[in-house]
Amino acid sequence: MSVMTADTAPSGADTGAQLVLASASPRRLALLRQIGLVPDQVHPADIDETPRRDELPRPHAQRLAAEKADYVAGALDIPALVIAADTVVALGRRILPKAEDADTARRCLNLLSGRRHTVFTAVALRPTAAWRDGRAGNRLVASTVTFSRLTPLQIDALIEAGDWNGKAGGYAIQGHAAAFVRFLSGSYTGIVGLPLFETAQMLRGQKGCWLR
Repeated sequence: MSVMTADTAPSGADTGAQLVLASASPRRLALLRQIGLVPDQVHPADIDETPRRDELPRPHAQRLAAEKADYVAGALDIPALVIAADTVVALGRRILPKAEDADTARRCLNLLSGRRHTVFTAVALRPTAAWRDGRAGNRLVASTVTFSRLTPLQIDALIEAGDWNGKAGGYAIQGHAAAFVRFLSGSYTGIVGLPLFETAQMLRGQKGCWLR
């Protein structure tokens, strides 16, 4: 488990607890910074993210966020609050994969072309055993996105742009695919990877000065 330590004071300095992000995603780190939060440490959670047999998109996202948070909280022996998230792109009951290669991204984009889909992002907070004042919490946000119909040349251009790499559903809404989003309802930041309103609400419910 790799660790990155921030060069700032602890986020929950008045509690003596640190804020730990259980994700290597630069997008989630940037989103936290957007609301004035810099995690004291980053611990990517090393878990199996394979969907279970017949697992639906919503519970899949919830399970993975909780497992990531539990994994990292259980590995730390310091007072800390762990935040984890998982984003799932769903076409009906179907979970679309994270695109690790261009062929997968192309298949996803062909499926999403001209169609409405749902993006589920789950967030989980877990205090470590060493911070007894912390509260566990879970939230899930469902957002709807509709792409315009994509031509083969447009899909080629999206593949060439490269910002699909590692993204659920084969696209990044904050990237080149934004030019083809005809409709969006829900949480934009949730689609990017971390719903900020819901995350902030959970942090405000914690003891101490995590977020004003």
